[in-house]
Amino acid sequence: MRMILRLVAVALFASASIPYFKHVRDVKGGADHQQYFVVDESVWQHARPDLADLRLYAGQTEVPYALSIERGSSETEQKNVRILQPATIGGKTQFFLEMSGLTEYTRIELRLKTRNYVAKVRAEGQDDLHGPRWATLSNTIFYDLSDDNLGGNSTLRLPLTTYKYLRLTLDGPVKPADIESATANIREEEKEIWRTIPAEPKREQQGKDTVFTFYLPKNVPIERLTFSIDPAQPNFRREVELQNDRKMPLGSGELSRVHMVRHGQKIDFEKNDLDMGWGSTEVLKVIIHNGDDPPLKITGVRLEHYQRRVYFNSATAPQLYYGDDQLDHPVYDYAKLFQRDAKATQAELGPEQSNSAYTGRPDERPWSERHPAVLWIAIVAAVVILGAMALRSMKAATTSQGQAP
Repeated sequence: MRMILRLVAVALFASASIPYFKHVRDVKGGADHQQYFVVDESVWQHARPDLADLRLYAGQTEVPYALSIERGSSETEQKNVRILQPATIGGKTQFFLEMSGLTEYTRIELRLKTRNYVAKVRAEGQDDLHGPRWATLSNTIFYDLSDDNLGGNSTLRLPLTTYKYLRLTLDGPVKPADIESATANIREEEKEIWRTIPAEPKREQQGKDTVFTFYLPKNVPIERLTFSIDPAQPNFRREVELQNDRKMPLGSGELSRVHMVRHGQKIDFEKNDLDMGWGSTEVLKVIIHNGDDPPLKITGVRLEHYQRRVYFNSATAPQLYYGDDQLDHPVYDYAKLFQRDAKATQAELGPEQSNSAYTGRPDERPWSERHPAVLWIAIVAAVVILGAMALRSMKAATTSQGQAP
């Protein structure tokens, strides 16, 4: 128990020092404005998996930084919006969405009860619910092709919009009572930035399944799988399964393409990527279940993750140190108050080198824990000596009893 508490204390209170880092890289920058560099595979493999041990030094001075995951903003934020006055107008379903609680938005998700339909959708907007002038924002298609095993789509994508009200008109079999709910995604203020992981998969056909096997660098996170599929490939919908090398499931999803005219309406929809958020693995198997259909005409597959950027300000080009697993995340005012500068410039990382000043952390364990063999030898010797003394005492007692009259 004491040893466990001591290790916890070391982890909590360990401080950074240049001789404790195994690896170092030059940061090719240095300017009087904000800069950043992108974390690459060498850093992922030799730093802590959570990147807690990254430190920047300009000479012997620690340079504060902010670690940013370039996810962009807003897609995770959704808000339910009110559905007003659903009715049938001129044989078409029409209703209003109250958007006054949102400053800006670009996408609406509708939940509909009906199945196996195709409907043409017109979206219009204005600030006065009873005003005469509605601005046309989008003309698109909602559909559900469950009977054809081709899925569905009821997502309305709009240009950046600020109108307080939307009017939606559906020309098709969707009735006013089929409109269950609507949610709006707020404006994506910053575009996410993806980084391709340098790993080429091995492709093979296993029965009816197409299998891609990736061998990946250690600790590198995987957050999206993207397929390039021949434009000549006919409509499809295929399940995708993800496994590690021990056949343990890591996730699943589907790929689909729908280009057709149904009920006089043209449908164009594709889904060629899978979002993943389960961390890292050194072996990834991507299994496409083709069923009784021919394999998809896949021309490329790539794994991606969000860029991890390290932002800093330093007039002197610093060096990046890492490789000390006793360190926890640094706590800087710079990170707490961080604001991204639109004019920030990218600095490049030099080749990874072994830290010539590396000594490792001093062993702060008690002498007995650092030399367990000597301790055991002493214990064994003590047992032997005590045993010999006890045996001698027993012999002496026996002799005394034998000589007694």
